[in-house]
Formats: sequence, structure tokens, C-alpha cells
Amino acid sequence: MKRRQFFKNGIFFGTGFIYGGLDMVSSKNLINNPFKISLAQWSLHRSLLNKEIDNLDFISLSKTRFNISAVEYVNTFFFDKAENKKYLNEMNKIAKDFDVKNLLIMCDNEGNLGDPDKKSRYKAVENHYKWINDAKTLGCHSIRVNAKSEGSYHEQIKLASDGLRKLSEFSDSIGINILVENHGGLSSNGKWLTEVMKTVDHSRIGTLPDFGNFKIDDNNVYDRYIGVSELIPFAKAVSAKSHEFDKNGNEVHTDYYKMMKIVLDSGYSGHVGIEYEGSHHSESDGIVLTKNLLEKIQGN
Repeated sequence: MKRRQFFKNGIFFGTGFIYGGLDMVSSKNLINNPFKISLAQWSLHRSLLNKEIDNLDFISLSKTRFNISAVEYVNTFFFDKAENKKYLNEMNKIAKDFDVKNLLIMCDNEGNLGDPDKKSRYKAVENHYKWINDAKTLGCHSIRVNAKSEGSYHEQIKLASDGLRKLSEFSDSIGINILVENHGGLSSNGKWLTEVMKTVDHSRIGTLPDFGNFKIDDNNVYDRYIGVSELIPFAKAVSAKSHEFDKNGNEVHTDYYKMMKIVLDSGYSGHVGIEYEGSHHSESDGIVLTKNLLEKIQGN
């Protein structure tokens, strides 16, 4: 049996969960609630890196195993296919066949958009052009980038804002948003990233608040609730990061009810992406646990 057909038929690698209840989601809750659920590809990063599944499998798997109809890609898993139109068209075909919406591409390993060296900074900007074009081909609304820089607090605001502004000007002509995630360093400081957003001041620039990525360095961790509160006014996507769940199905590091109240009270009504990154549960179990918790919140 071919691997793609293997997944389509509903068979999946080991898990302690029974998936029969996934199709029993209340349509009333989904219609009345202002947020939708998507799946971030990083949730399956171990399976992808171990070659148990590949990038194309991820699309169909999201729908057939988890009943999720919107996905967020990571460029790492199809890095060598960035300018391969035939491959991108195959991604589109699978997404269409399974009625899955492509939302965004998370982009890493393309240089630092806040590099102190101007030549390196602008090279990093240009390196992202192909992913913007790919996002357009796939029907995504955005790419997610990193705002890594060096220097003093204020110097990094200036440098990161310069790189992001230039990238946003390019993406504006194509109709794709540029989203910055709190992803380590000063980008995990909500106040700092807010200042970057205000400095760039471009309609195509926004944030992708992640519930868990608030470690600035080994000695400093930013308050996640304050951080999301600061970043959510600029958000065009949200990442529901999860690591571990207790016996009642609650995430042990993040109070999802408190966090989602912050998100929804802001007026945000886009997708909330499941991004399970833990090791206490299998990847598939972690995705289901996160989805179940979000669906409980949808029902309240």
C-alpha cells in the first residue's frame, strides 16, 4: 500500500488515543465561536525528521487523522522544493482534494533580518523572497519570519525594523503578510517586539504570538500572558504552543482559558494553530489533547 493511501485509509502510527470522537465536533460551537483551529506542521516534526511521514503526507493527515482543515507549513520540511512549481502544484492538489486550506509558511534558516551587517541583512531579506512567492502560489496569507539581531536593545529595534520594512515592501506587491513570532532573544520580549511593529509601521507587517516562546535567554523569561497581551493587537495568526497535559486535559505550563480570553477579548477571529512541541505524549496524542482543550474553550 502506498504511504499516502495508507494515511487516507485511516491507519496511523502508534498512539494511545482513539480517534473516533474527532468527527463528533459540535457544528454549533464551530459556527458561533470567533476562532478556528489549524495545525502547525512543527507538531509532527519528529515524524517528519525521522522520515516516517513527509511534507505531502502532512496535508492529508491533518484532515484524515485530526479533522483539521487548515495548515501552517514549516519551510524546513520542503526547503529544497522552494522554487519547484511542480511540487508546489502537487501540494495545492492534495490540499484541494482533502479540502484543506493553506494558511502560512514558517520560515527559518534564511539569515538574520536584523543582522548588523547591512549586506548580510539585505541578503537575508532577499532569501525570503522565494517563500513569499511560494506562499502566494499556495494561497497562503502570510509567511512567518524571525527578527533576530545583535547589539543594544534600541539598536536591535532599528536593525530588525529595517530588514522587516524592506521585506514588507516586497511582499506588499505580491499580497502576502510578514508575521514575526516571539522566537527567542529580544523577539521574546513583548515590549521590544511591539516597538518593532510600531517602527516598521506597515500594513503587511504583523505578529504571530506563540503561547510558549518567551525565553529571552538562559536567565530571562518574559511573562507569557503579558507578552501575548502586548502582541495580540498586531496578530494575523496565533500559535497555541503546548508541551504537557494533566489528567484533566489541561496544559500544565499555560492556562489556556486565561490565554484564549486574552486572544478573544482583543477581537482576534483568525485561526489558532495547534503547535505541540512536548515529549511527555506522542505527537499524535499531543495534537489531540491540544485540539480537545481548544474545543472545550470553543464550547464555553
